[in-house]
Amino acid sequence: MRYEDCDKYTNSALRPDDTDTYPQRLVGEFITNVISNEWVNKEYKHLVLEVHDHALTAYAGQMFHLLCPSPDGAEVWMRRPMSVYRVNKPAKQIEFLYKLEGRGTRGMGLLAAGDEFNIAGPLGQGFKLEKSWKNIVVLGRGVGLATLAPLSQLAAENGVNVTAILSARHRDVVMSRDLFEGLGAKTITLVDSDGSSSVENVEKELTGLISRGEADAFFTCGSSRLLKLMQALGKAHNIPGQVAMEQNMVCGFGACYVCMRTFNVNGELTLKRVCRDGPVFNMQEAVGW
Repeated sequence: MRYEDCDKYTNSALRPDDTDTYPQRLVGEFITNVISNEWVNKEYKHLVLEVHDHALTAYAGQMFHLLCPSPDGAEVWMRRPMSVYRVNKPAKQIEFLYKLEGRGTRGMGLLAAGDEFNIAGPLGQGFKLEKSWKNIVVLGRGVGLATLAPLSQLAAENGVNVTAILSARHRDVVMSRDLFEGLGAKTITLVDSDGSSSVENVEKELTGLISRGEADAFFTCGSSRLLKLMQALGKAHNIPGQVAMEQNMVCGFGACYVCMRTFNVNGELTLKRVCRDGPVFNMQEAVGW
């Protein structure tokens, strides 16, 4: 992505039916229409937005910077970064799956159908699929599954088979299974409540996929212990991988350096900006999620 164009998005915020006078820009500011904002369980909500065509260029792993409404009357100073859950081009919609935790997401939770919502993006480097990969393994936990879910869409478009291992505290908060399965992915659900999400059991599942030739590449998000497991197995079996990182951000463009994290590149520790260099990185270079 060329970030020299990022400052130009502030010139005008595009509404869904506006004519884009600068279609070559990579990043835009958009006034979207809220279609729905519904609970999917006790912790997570699913936000569907009608957007301008330019916003539909977002792909799996990229994010938007969201100008969240205030949940308590006090001003919300900074935008909140959030990965794309789904891009529905025929309907001109972008979707987000999020957990209500801080002031930003609590403010998002107040949005109702018919409201307007300001978002900026798409931002960052997303997931990539190599032509030689025919079978990929997606391993995520909690809200990390929302980030990984678009991989099923990307894989389906490229004729790649997906096995999605979905980990959570209990079955009531397992995310994205319907989306994965709706796009042809095979899903395996592992939860803390019955002990099936233990590292030992996850390793058994991954080893089985490797032995059957169903793991050309690994993808993960949401857990350091699962990242470490995939790193070890990937290194031992020469399986490449990608990880989507999460970090506090301010600008979203790489100017403020707030989102720096440490990576191990060719044996040397180096700092990278999650918003600009990621949020998707080479799995073997990540020091921790």
